Formats: sequence, C-alpha cells, structure tokens
Amino acid sequence: MTSAREIAAAVRCGASTAVEAVTAALARIERVDPVLCAFAEVWEEAALRGARAVDERIAAGEHLPLAGVPIGVKGRRGPRGAGPLIAAGCVPVGATAVPGPGTAWQTWGLGRYGRTVNPWRYDRTPGGSSAGSAAAVAAGLVPLATGSDGAGSVRIPAAWCGVVGLKATNGRLPSTDRTGLAAPGVLTRCVADAEAYWRVMAGPAETAGTPGTAGTPGGRERRTPTALWSADLGMPTALWSADLGFAGPDPEPVALARAAARRLADAGAVRLLPPGEPFRLEDPGPAWLALRGGGDLGTAARVRAVNDRRLGTLFRRADLLLTPTTPCAAHGHDGPGDRYSTALTWAFNLSGHPALSLPAGLGRDGCPVGLQLVAAPGREELLLAVAGAARR
Repeated sequence: MTSAREIAAAVRCGASTAVEAVTAALARIERVDPVLCAFAEVWEEAALRGARAVDERIAAGEHLPLAGVPIGVKGRRGPRGAGPLIAAGCVPVGATAVPGPGTAWQTWGLGRYGRTVNPWRYDRTPGGSSAGSAAAVAAGLVPLATGSDGAGSVRIPAAWCGVVGLKATNGRLPSTDRTGLAAPGVLTRCVADAEAYWRVMAGPAETAGTPGTAGTPGGRERRTPTALWSADLGMPTALWSADLGFAGPDPEPVALARAAARRLADAGAVRLLPPGEPFRLEDPGPAWLALRGGGDLGTAARVRAVNDRRLGTLFRRADLLLTPTTPCAAHGHDGPGDRYSTALTWAFNLSGHPALSLPAGLGRDGCPVGLQLVAAPGREELLLAVAGAARR
C-alpha cells in the first residue's frame, strides 16, 4: 500500500493524478469491503469529482501537502471534521463503519454489508468505535482515516488492527463532544502519515521547528528527531507502567508492549527510567461513566483531581509514559464480557493528555497488540518524533 505522503508527492510532481489515486482506492474498496465491512457508505461520484478538483488545483500551481490522498472519514458526519484535510488535497471516499443501533461501542462496527471484521482474523473484532477506520487502513483500502477518541476509540482499534493511532490533546482540535472527553484522531499505516495529518490539522504555526515535523511550504529544512533532542534537550525519558496501578492486564499484551518499549530504547528514541516505585492512578472508570451521565459527579471530580496531580508530577520528571494500549488481545464478536478494553486508555481522556498507539507485535493468536505512548498536553510532536525514530 502506497503511503499518503508518497501518493501526494506523486500527484504534486505529475507522476500520477488524484483521479488515478482515488480510482484505485475505490477499486480496492469494491473488491475487499464486502468481506471487511469497513465502510458504511462509499461516495464514488463525489470522490471522483473531488479528485478532479484536486488535479485542477495542482495544474493551477497550488501547493497541496496531501494532494490526491484518498481517505476514510469516521461516520456519516466525518467530513465536517475533515475540512483542513480536504483543503490540503485529501479526497474523502466514504464514511467508515461505527457501531450501529444496539451494538456495543467497545466492540462493533456496522458497515454496508454487515459487521466489521478484523483484517488479521475475521472472527475477531477490530475494536471500537473507530472500527471501520482501523480496518480500512490495516487492509490497505485507504492510507489514512479519521477517528475520534472518547475512551480509547482511536487507540484500541489501532492496537488490534496493527496500525498507528493518534489521539490529540483534548480541546486542541475542535470536537462536538459536550463532556470534553473526546478528541479527534487519525489512523495510519505509518508514523510519517500521522505526522502529515498532524501538520495539516495543527497548522504550520503549531508545528514549525518541532521534533519530527517537516518544513512548511516555504522550504524550512526537516530536522531529525535524534538530532533535535541530542542537541537541544537530551534524549526523551520514558517511564514504563504495565497496569497504571489498577488495570490487571493479561500477561501477553504486557510482554509484547514491554518488548516494544525496549526496542524504542535500543533505537535511541527514548531513555527508559529505572522502575522505582510503581506508578499508580486511580481507576478512571467510575469518573468517566459519571461524566457521561451515569454516576456521582463529586467522585468524578475527586478522581480527576488525584490523577491530574499524579500525572503532573510524572511529567515533571519524564517526557513520556509507556503502557500496553489494551489489557487484552482482540476478542471475538460476541464481546468482551464484563471486561473493559478501555482500562488503559480512558484515563487520558479524563486527563486530556495526547496519546499514540504504536504496533507492538503479534500475539499467539496471530492478532496485533499495541504500545501506548502518552505525553504532556500539547506534545503531540514528541509522540510522533519518538514513534517515527523507532520505525525508521
């Protein structure tokens, strides 16, 4: 699968056209989606019109950083939040599957042809609620798809489908979630494409000269993450936590994520801090549910205050917190039972911290799991720089 950055470069230089890139994506969707069920709607005519418009803009000399990149957008309302991507040259080809009426948001996606399946094993869920976006990217239908993350809804499907999933700092990008728990995000096959998404969504003023970001159209030279932090700040430090003090994860996801954390260190992307006293948060579940309308708001305020204080202390001595993305492997379509796959993710919706899920490896069942990287608010660029350095 050609990356988003490769597609855009080919369209900008005239080696390909947006129409060709979008036509190829539509053909892949037609061939694979009857089994995968990643799309709720496919907008063939609108997508081809959009691709022709991109080609006209390129011919007129306009610089489009994501020229001709076919994307999936989460849900039927997805294009509303994709305005900066469309302005940058992306072409939405369809609405990706989200949970349908009566389906569990933790588990399901409901596409045009039925239940969304995990591309690695059709008898397993891709995770939710950005189920279709993760499945479409993992299967190579599109190189990039948008998501939203209210409790792990970008990071969990990213982990279980073996792709990269970025959740922005809560409040940094527009969101319609009245509780403030949800933040926009993206799913991609490679870190470089997530970086390209972030540069467009955050804008050049936010990303110019930061680790892991390319120059603006004016031609500022890209600086490598390693060069930046060795010259300016030293190597980022990271603290590993298997369970955040409460989650009780299964041994295999922990072992795979821990090995991935060690690979980050071996690649020179981070310096792992000595274990010391285990890092502990209060279980965010009751607070999260209360804010969604199902519990005591006083308890929610107390848990949020305690966790914010502990996270503030952590990020004064470490640049990153590393955990497994999920406490368990992808389960079957009958659901997780009483277990929450959000156990290790929703704390950072409550606190608002940016977080990224990076593929960590395959379990004995042949399904992927993820390593979660969490940074201080506003430090998306650091997450992307560290993830990108590890996967070069």
